[in-house]
Amino acid sequence: MLAWVYLGLAITFEVVATSLMKSTQGFTQLWPTVTVLAGYAVAFFMLAKALQHGMEIGVGYAIWSALGTTVIVIVGALFLNEALTPVKVIGVVLVVAGVITLNLGGAH
Repeated sequence: MLAWVYLGLAITFEVVATSLMKSTQGFTQLWPTVTVLAGYAVAFFMLAKALQHGMEIGVGYAIWSALGTTVIVIVGALFLNEALTPVKVIGVVLVVAGVITLNLGGAH
């Protein structure tokens, strides 16, 4: 159970860091850059903690990347004025389908 909490925190920090990436202006703005780098550092630390608590790396990373991708597409559409096109929606559906497939294939 604790592994899932760590994974949720990893996803949250990754999404926040990614959402702030534009504000770094190519890593030329100090505080946005520090915030993004710190967010990614915490995200990777939390992912490592999830793995330490029994989560398989393939499953953990797949869920982390799929949910992170899904949430960042939604954040982009809602808060960053990015278009939510049918192609993006199909891409996210395919990513999520891939994670589901990985999890089903790994269940014994």
